[in-house]
Amino acid sequence: MLHLRLITPADRTDDVVRLIEGTVGTAHVVVLPGAARNPAGDVVMCDVAREAGDALIGDLRELGLDSTGSIAVEDIDLSLSTRADKAEEEAPGEGADAVLWEHLEDATHEESTLSVTYVAFITIATMIAACGVVLDNAVLIVGAMAVGPEFGPLAGFCTALVQRHARLALRSLTALLAGFAIAMAATVLFSLFMDAVGLFSEAQLEADRPNTGFIYAPDWFSFVVAVLAGAAGMLSLTSAKSGALVGVAISVTTVPAAANAAVALSYGDMGQTWGSAKQLLLNLLGIVLAGALTLLAQKWFWARQREGRESPVAAS
Repeated sequence: MLHLRLITPADRTDDVVRLIEGTVGTAHVVVLPGAARNPAGDVVMCDVAREAGDALIGDLRELGLDSTGSIAVEDIDLSLSTRADKAEEEAPGEGADAVLWEHLEDATHEESTLSVTYVAFITIATMIAACGVVLDNAVLIVGAMAVGPEFGPLAGFCTALVQRHARLALRSLTALLAGFAIAMAATVLFSLFMDAVGLFSEAQLEADRPNTGFIYAPDWFSFVVAVLAGAAGMLSLTSAKSGALVGVAISVTTVPAAANAAVALSYGDMGQTWGSAKQLLLNLLGIVLAGALTLLAQKWFWARQREGRESPVAAS
């Protein structure tokens, strides 16, 4: 269940309440006349089944409530109510399959902004991965994958493609490309410094690396894994199972590939640099393709579910 807290202009409260009461899957409607001060108006609260939430939020935005008042949405961890149980049963579809597009756009907007924190995380992750490729240490590679924040802008770009949101697409692409460019440039300098103090050497980079050699030797498995990880990542975001994102992060070799390219470039090894760049591009392409297709499939599947559940009601 979701909890909605709305601030409505006094002259629109009746319209908002009628809309809520006419939406299948709502419960616990509360109206507090004149309770809001900034902006001034009434406070309306209700609970709604997750599977009915996106439609209701969309209808509230059509009433202009996002500009004249406020729409706040929270997840309810526990609701002990027979009426809430009935609302969830009446709502079309299953809550686990529902996509809250407004929430997804807001979350990906936050994660796909080129901020100092984002650049710091991706740079640190790339430097950790650089240590991993030189030492042929799989543990460091996995750690770097988990630290890397690049799935945020990738998810934002997928969402923007499906929702046709040009500004979000541009913001996500800027964060992704600029973030990797800054991280790789910083890692080249980091590699030169580590070489100067005797901690990195070209011999280590060129030696047999059974644990990390795959990073600069992409194949079809790299693309397949990226596709599977992209699908899992989008499902994790849309179903609010954020724990799965850690598994997604350590399934793809975006950050390690960027790190290997940077270290190889610092030693002038263009073979490894180009191979790592191809690995990076293959992973990015696979994730974007799978992420966008997953969102499109969810959109289609959810629309079919709603139609199937609503048609008997309409017929009666």
